[in-house]
Amino acid sequence: MREQDHADDARLRDDAGRARQRDDADGPDPAPEPDSSPEPEPEPRRGRPRSAAAERAILDAVIGLLEAGEPLAGLSIERIARTAGVGKATIYRRWSGKEELFVDVLRDMEPADPAVSGTAGLADLRLLLESLRTRGLAQRSSVLLHNVFAQMKSHPKLWSEYQCTVIAPRRVAMLAAVRRAVDAGELRDDIDVELIDDLFVGPMLVRTVHRPDAALPEDLADSVIRVLLQGLAPEAAGHG
Repeated sequence: MREQDHADDARLRDDAGRARQRDDADGPDPAPEPDSSPEPEPEPRRGRPRSAAAERAILDAVIGLLEAGEPLAGLSIERIARTAGVGKATIYRRWSGKEELFVDVLRDMEPADPAVSGTAGLADLRLLLESLRTRGLAQRSSVLLHNVFAQMKSHPKLWSEYQCTVIAPRRVAMLAAVRRAVDAGELRDDIDVELIDDLFVGPMLVRTVHRPDAALPEDLADSVIRVLLQGLAPEAAGHG
């Protein structure tokens, strides 16, 4: 039996040797052809995902401290973080400082800006005027919101941040709506667009900001638009 096994092993070695000789005679394997298909583009890197729950906790912490009577000037990032149950780094990953955070707190407390079509003229203008009215009502009905705005005006850096990041975009949106109305033939094209914008926005600002006791009826936006379109001059008397 052992002799038969030795014979089988020898035969297998001979077969393997002959196979290697044939491979050598055929030459080396051809190099693989380069892949001409385009390489897939790398996926864009995404920043660290934000936690909606953490942001909500931070905003609620600021609102809670303000409701408890804490002034804006007395709120520190450390105290806000402790109240929200997060680390200071969590806040700084989302906001560069207190001013930016406080502006978002105000946005959260105010009624949301309306979703305009971006294509209509007077229709979008009416939505934006109505938004001014509802924000005025919110400030009147919320002592906290009223007090926060009053405090903001005594902090130039915070007030400037609010003007740049909230008020300026709203003004841009209003001007864009006026331009669309002019282009659509809904408003005259021979009057300065910014003047037209001021004529529409002015009555709302007077009533919501400068005259806190003035009425803000539901049809105020429609009334402003109607009066401006009709003009203030009396109708010419008919001739018999």
